[in-house]
Formats: sequence, C-alpha cells, structure tokens
Amino acid sequence: MRSRIVGTGSYLPAGVLTNFDLEKRMDTTDAWIRERTGIERRHIVAPGETTVDMAEHAARAALEAAGRSSAEVDLIVVGTCTPDLQFPNAGVMLQGRLGNLGCPALGVEAACSGFIYALSLADKFIRAGEAKLALAVGAESLSKITNYNDRGTAILFGDGAGAVLLAADEEPGILSTHLHADGSYLPLLRCSGGVSAGHAPGGDYITMAGSEVFKIAVNMLARAVDEALEANQVSRSDLDWLVPHQANIRIIQATARKLDLPLDRVIITVADHGNTSSASVPLALDIGVRDGRIKRGDLLLLEAFGGGLTWGSALVRY
Repeated sequence: MRSRIVGTGSYLPAGVLTNFDLEKRMDTTDAWIRERTGIERRHIVAPGETTVDMAEHAARAALEAAGRSSAEVDLIVVGTCTPDLQFPNAGVMLQGRLGNLGCPALGVEAACSGFIYALSLADKFIRAGEAKLALAVGAESLSKITNYNDRGTAILFGDGAGAVLLAADEEPGILSTHLHADGSYLPLLRCSGGVSAGHAPGGDYITMAGSEVFKIAVNMLARAVDEALEANQVSRSDLDWLVPHQANIRIIQATARKLDLPLDRVIITVADHGNTSSASVPLALDIGVRDGRIKRGDLLLLEAFGGGLTWGSALVRY
C-alpha cells in the first residue's frame, strides 16, 4: 500500500506587508528587495490570529478539494517552528479543531524543511498500514520571530499555511522521500533564544548568515534532488514540475540551473508571500494545482532547506 495526494489546500492571512511598507521602516527600497530576493509582499497574521488558525484553514481546504470528511482522517502531522503553544503540539491542537479525536497527531520542527518531514512521516505511516487518510501540513507565523530592525531577515519572511491530504492507494503517488540534517551548521540559521536555553535579550528572533546559507543551500538542494531522481531511476528531463522551497528567487534560479530545468517548469510563488518556511512548499503546490499548471499524472519534485541545517526532497506522481 502506498500514499497518493488526493487534496491540497493553502491559506494566506489578509494582512500584507509590501516592500514599500518596509522602505518606511528601514534603509531599503522596493527595487533592492526585488532584485535580491524576488519578493514583493508578505502576508502577516492579524492580532490574535495564530499558526493553528492558518493550519485549520489550509487543512479544511485540502479536505474540501478531496471531497473527504475530517472524521475520516486518521493521522495529522504539522510541520512548524512557530507553534501556538509549547504544548500541546500544533497537530493535537489542529485535531481538536477538526474533531477527529483519538487519532495520532504530532508536530514536527525542522524549520523550512518541516513540511517535507511531515509529508515523509505521513507517507510512511500509510505504507506501514498505520493510517489510511493523513493530513500533512506546514504552517508558520514567522512575523512573530522576525526582527524588523534587521534588514537581512526582515525583508524575507511572511506567514501562511499549506496542506495536503494523503490517501492509501495501490498506485504510488509519493514515490520516495529523502530527509537530511547537519547540526554542525547551527550558527548559520537559527532563532536566537528559547525555553530551555533562555530567551535572548530584546526578544527571540531569526538570525541568519545570508551569503553562507545561500551557497550551502544551492549545493545541498541540488544533491537532494539528484538523490530522489536516482532512487527512482528517473532523469531530470522526466520531471514535469519542480516545486521548491520559496526562500528567495536567486536560490530557486540557481537550483533550476543545476538541474538544467527551465524556469517555466518551476512553480514560483515567492513574490506574493516571501519565505513562509515550512508553509512555502505546500503553498506553492496548492497554487500550481488550483491554477491548472499541475495536472494528474504529472511528475513533481518537492524540495526544501532550512535552519538546523535541515533539507529534504520528495518525488511525487500527482
């Protein structure tokens, strides 16, 4: 038994922070941000709106797209590094909203790779016969840990959520997933404080060594993509779509070049929502499905790279 994507969903909060808004707050310009990142705007949660709120919207959209009821879901995995509470985890909180009480529900913290990790776990539960209908979600309220006095990070991050519904099927949809991490790179991309280590003076914020992260990300993502293709004896030319982590346009372009893949076969949504961490891959996937670019039978390569460092890929027959 394998798993197949039967529904996708996404959610972006109504609040929008444009490059022109940032011009008023720091030494930057719209042109400078667009040239270096490809980002034009970010969506920001409203006061009182939370990560689980967004995850619920995305999950319900995926269920509706599949024509399935939340009562049928027997596994929930939520990737996030910005949960509502320290505990219970975001998966349990989402389960409480959906009402499918009793099934396993968990949160996964792998920063921007969180959705790929969640998708891999959900797929393996179904392969093992432990679940028949699983929700894999990526959701983030990164505005809560973004330092808007730091130009290097403030221009990048936004809020949002994306979800996929996986169903058991004899025909494979998720062909394979490949997960990696290397904790020796911790200082390059992290949140500055936490519960056990102690909160940072002035607040717990994202810190990043941008140029170093860029170089590592391009190389590791290309290797993760090749790993997925080799594991399934598939060539780059067989891919219909690359659905990458929407970190910034330069990383996406560099990864596509390494794959000899034209940009018209890459789902790019970073301009509208910036880097939404674990939400960015399912957001891009849902947009590609709903606007008709991604069609049933297409071969997709999903990939992401995040703090930790973590990275991963998934080859999917949609």
